[in-house]
Amino acid sequence: MPSDVIAIDGPSASGKSTVARRVAARLGRLYVDSGALYRGITWRTLEEGRDPAVPAETLAVLQNLPVEFFVADGAVRFRIGGYEPVAEIRGERVNERVSEVAAVPEVRVQATAWLRAMADKGPLVMEGRDIGTVVFPDARFKFYLDASPEERARRRQGELTGTDVSRVMASLQTRDRRDSGRSTAPLRVASDARAVDTTGLSIDEVVDQIVASIEDHQAGV
Repeated sequence: MPSDVIAIDGPSASGKSTVARRVAARLGRLYVDSGALYRGITWRTLEEGRDPAVPAETLAVLQNLPVEFFVADGAVRFRIGGYEPVAEIRGERVNERVSEVAAVPEVRVQATAWLRAMADKGPLVMEGRDIGTVVFPDARFKFYLDASPEERARRRQGELTGTDVSRVMASLQTRDRRDSGRSTAPLRVASDARAVDTTGLSIDEVVDQIVASIEDHQAGV
């Protein structure tokens, strides 16, 4: 039986986080940001003064990571050592290093196990880069969001202050190469996913497309 998960994948700044959160709210499901887990591990690694570029350093942190998961405000969230890092995992300090942590095979194995266990908490809308291909390959509904490089850079620049758009685009392209080129769970479109180009579309328009696709399928249209 397919997992009761709506998988929304895509590269950075494709709009998947905001879209996934709104789809979850519209359909009465729990929202899961899978990337936050990798960011949390990266943050903890840096907090302990270790180098994320050295897999053994990250794995030493992961081995004893005091993580707990809980449901709040329509989402599955986590604490590390009793503390929930929110702003900390969105800063440039973590942005610049998270790809290194996410590329470590053992990190992805552990994160995948945690993400799969979240399905016990209820129907999910989970966004990430390998949800439909690796984490929940049997997910009932799969979507892949993308946008032009220029649009993605413009969106990401809007989230940052004092950052040049060309620098943002270069950073996104570097992240894309790392995500698509890693040996374990690379970023790619699932063969049975519906691709949605979000360039020029509002968040509401993308959400409407996804919700309509799901409702049409459930109605047998």
